[in-house]
Amino acid sequence: MIGTLLIALAAGCASALMFASIASGALVSLVLLYLAPLPLMVAAIGWGPLTATVGGGAACIGLFAIFGWSHSLAFAVSVVLPGCWLAHLLLLGRPLASDHGTPAEAEALEWFPIGRILLWIAALASLMTFVALLALGTDTTSIAASLRSALTAFFAPIMSGPDAPSSADLDLFVRVMIALAPISAVVVAMPTLVLNLWLAAKIAATSGRLRRPWPDLKAAVLPPATLAVLSIALAFCFAGGMLGLFSKVIASALMMAYAFIGFAALHTLTLSLKSRPFLLSSTYVVVVMFSWPVLLVAALGIADAMLGLRARYLRSRPPPLPAP
Repeated sequence: MIGTLLIALAAGCASALMFASIASGALVSLVLLYLAPLPLMVAAIGWGPLTATVGGGAACIGLFAIFGWSHSLAFAVSVVLPGCWLAHLLLLGRPLASDHGTPAEAEALEWFPIGRILLWIAALASLMTFVALLALGTDTTSIAASLRSALTAFFAPIMSGPDAPSSADLDLFVRVMIALAPISAVVVAMPTLVLNLWLAAKIAATSGRLRRPWPDLKAAVLPPATLAVLSIALAFCFAGGMLGLFSKVIASALMMAYAFIGFAALHTLTLSLKSRPFLLSSTYVVVVMFSWPVLLVAALGIADAMLGLRARYLRSRPPPLPAP
C-alpha cells in the first residue's frame, strides 16, 4: 500500500514538473509538456487508474499552491483526465460469451476496442481545445482579439529588425494563424495523446505489468456512427460564432481519428509488398514534414470505413504456405 502510494506521488510529481517546465521558456520544455501525461499513464496501466488519480490529484494541489487555480485546472484537464481515463479504457475487459450466452472461458476476455479508445482520444483532444479557447474568451471576437494580442507580442522582435516584414504582411499572417489556431491545437493534441498512451503501454509491457495482450493496431476501426458525426460537424463548420468554431474543432479531431485508421489501412494493404518498409517510412516522413498529406491518409481511412478495404484485401490474400 505504501509502495503504491509512493509510486502515485512520484508519477504525479514527474507529470507536474514536466507540465510546469514550460515556464522556463526553454525549447526542450515543449517536449516535456507534450510528454507530461506519460508518467501518470504508466502508473495507471501498471498499478491501476486509482494510483494515477491519487498522484494526479496531489499534483493538482501542488500546482494550485504554487501557480494558482488556472495552471491547476489546465493540468487536470490536459494531463490527469486523459492519463487516467485512457489507461482505464485500455485495461477495460469483459468475459467472452459463448453461443449459449455463458462465459466461454474464465480467462478469455474481450478488451475495449482500440477504435473506441481512439474516438475517446478525439473527444478528449476536443475538450482540451474547448477549455483553452474558453480561457481566451467566451465569443469568437474576444478569442480572436486574445490570439492577435499574443501573436503580435510574439512577433514584436521580428518587426524591429532590419528585415522586418511590412505591417500588411504581418497582419495577413496573424489572421491566418488566428484561423488555424483552434484546428492546429486539436491536430497536435490527438497525436500527442496517442503517442503517450502507446509509450506508456510499451513501458508497461516491457516491465511485465501490462495486464492485457498487445492489441493488433492494424485492425482498429471506428464505430460506424463516426462518419455521421463527422458529416454533421463538417456541415456546422459553415455556421458562424462559437458553434462554427467548436464544429471545426470536432471535425478536425474526427479527421485525425480517420487519419490513424488510414495508417492502419496502409499497414494492412502493404503487407505483401517487398518495398513495404520504405513505403511506410516515406509516408510517415512526408506527413511529419509537410502536415497536409495527412488529409490524404484521412481520406484513405474514410474510404476504408465506407468500402471495407482491409476486409476485402485480407479475404483476397492466399492462405499461408504450410511450414516445412
